Amino acid sequence: MSKELSRHEIREKALQALFPLDFNQELTKNDAIENALALDHSAFISEDEDAFVPAYLDQLVGGVLEHKAELDQIIQKHLRKNWSITRIAKMDLIILRLGIYEMLYTSEVPNKVVLNEAIELAKTFSDDQSRKFVNGILSNVMKDIDEAGENI
Repeated sequence: MSKELSRHEIREKALQALFPLDFNQELTKNDAIENALALDHSAFISEDEDAFVPAYLDQLVGGVLEHKAELDQIIQKHLRKNWSITRIAKMDLIILRLGIYEMLYTSEVPNKVVLNEAIELAKTFSDDQSRKFVNGILSNVMKDIDEAGENI
């Protein structure tokens, strides 16, 4: 069987790896990725229990972890005055971090595609209100990136 995940599936796995990392300080990035891959892609786990980790998945999870403070600052900047980042549902926050990271640090994916993928993740892992929220925040971030040339 081919060990190829689509970019959409990789984003889902990144989300599933990043979610527990937000709560469990003792969980390693590699363990989180392996657990996410094992959820419904056991074909990616070899007989000796080693996971085949797509490079883009490792890049997304590692990048979001490395730039978390910066990503949260950007999110906070785009929230309404009376909102704080702590009010955002964890799943939505992770979707936002993932989307903003891709917009800022991956050049091979157009920002519009990143926005659409984030909306799809919100549809799958959250609710309609979250989808609208994610769309609003990421649309504003994308507009800032377009206007400022990545220096948001």
